[in-house]
Amino acid sequence: MKKLICIIALVLAGSLSATAQTIDTMDRIETCKQNYHTLFGGEALTGQGTDPEMMDILQKFIFGEVFQTGELTLKQREMITCITLATMQTLPQLKAHAGAALNVGVTPDELREVMYLTAPFIGFPKMLNAVTTVNEVFKERGISLPLEKQGTVTEETRHETGKAIQDKLYPSGIAPVMEGMPGDMGKDVERFLTDYFFGDIYSRGALDLKTRELLGYCILATLGAESQLHSHYHGNINAGNSPETLTAAVIQCLPYIGFPAAIKALRITKEEYAK
Repeated sequence: MKKLICIIALVLAGSLSATAQTIDTMDRIETCKQNYHTLFGGEALTGQGTDPEMMDILQKFIFGEVFQTGELTLKQREMITCITLATMQTLPQLKAHAGAALNVGVTPDELREVMYLTAPFIGFPKMLNAVTTVNEVFKERGISLPLEKQGTVTEETRHETGKAIQDKLYPSGIAPVMEGMPGDMGKDVERFLTDYFFGDIYSRGALDLKTRELLGYCILATLGAESQLHSHYHGNINAGNSPETLTAAVIQCLPYIGFPAAIKALRITKEEYAK
């Protein structure tokens, strides 16, 4: 009798496990379909095209699993995705996700600022490539260009404004790193960081400081910029982002940047969080 009871218990346990797995699988599939339709207006998991098996894996993982990880809004997820793709210069995918970002409520001004934000991290040429791609989406949507100006500084105020932002996020600045540069040109780089990075770019409208720092962290994760990830962790905390939000943001980048880069950023997040 005891042996029979054990067998029944094992069968029931296996059945319950299988049921739970089925529920999880169905949840992943349905979540994938819902998110994909919300973002792109089409249907996921159609089994069509030249590579239906890989598209099935891709869509289920990104829209069914990653999109359920952490407490991020769809707007945040699409801004993170767009800035990651812009950093990588994968422009066809950026164009698709720029449209998706607009579909979930990212405004044209916000999306343009996401692109502008890449300039200090990846340089002007790559930023302009990304802006051109997003502008194509705007034109297709009938959005008039140029958009309204979002600058908030003048030649006279850019340094003071930039310094106020920099002091809030990075009180120690980069003076120790730039000290001792040949020709004392490290001071020029310090000034560029204050006036251009924080003064011209970080002070602009449409995106708040908290969002800019979060997106900057995603750029650095994409680039694998280890030293800057350490410092920008604390910049994010000072801007009001939680360690959980940073972790979720890096995971949102993962399908696009791959596991090695994502794990590096997550390791740094964990190290700084432990301190």
